[in-house]
Amino acid sequence: MQVARLVYAATESFPRSEQFGLTLQLRRAAVSVASNIAEGAARSSSKEFSQFLSVALGSLAELDTQIELAKSLSWLTAPEALTDQRVSVAKLTTKLRSAIARRISNRSPNTDHRSP
Repeated sequence: MQVARLVYAATESFPRSEQFGLTLQLRRAAVSVASNIAEGAARSSSKEFSQFLSVALGSLAELDTQIELAKSLSWLTAPEALTDQRVSVAKLTTKLRSAIARRISNRSPNTDHRSP
């Protein structure tokens, strides 16, 4: 959720005319990351969890594009913290998805991802 907090803070200074444009898109993508990870973790199978992690990674890719646009428009004053956090979350999410994929390939397809 740190990515979402950083995005909300960063977009506070965006032009008011962008309230329903780039500001909204950045905020939705950032919230989507944490929401999809949480929803996937609550699902009953590893395969479902992996699918939600893939959606979270897609939202991180959207966020990357939107951050680059905001930087090119000079709307982000200190984008490094936001970019670093986005990269960190993407790496962790990718590693988790890979670990789940290995678990899926080593077990039956309907195994609960929360089992030891």
